[in-house]
Amino acid sequence: MDEQTQQRMETLLASGIGMALSRLVAERYIKDAVPEQRGIKDDITRALLRAMTTATAAVVASVIIRQVASRR
Repeated sequence: MDEQTQQRMETLLASGIGMALSRLVAERYIKDAVPEQRGIKDDITRALLRAMTTATAAVVASVIIRQVASRR
């Protein structure tokens, strides 16, 4: 598998994993209040959780694609 294909697969997989993780995390930790009622703490929490899910998804996707590529 060439490098470009690996990068494309990793991007697609990371997007899917990120969406799933975001949905799980958002339901558990983020209370969807009306934007006018949210405070800075809510905004910071939301941003940090999104960043963590994005980073986790990228790492997991990279590991999966590396394992798949090494088997070929």
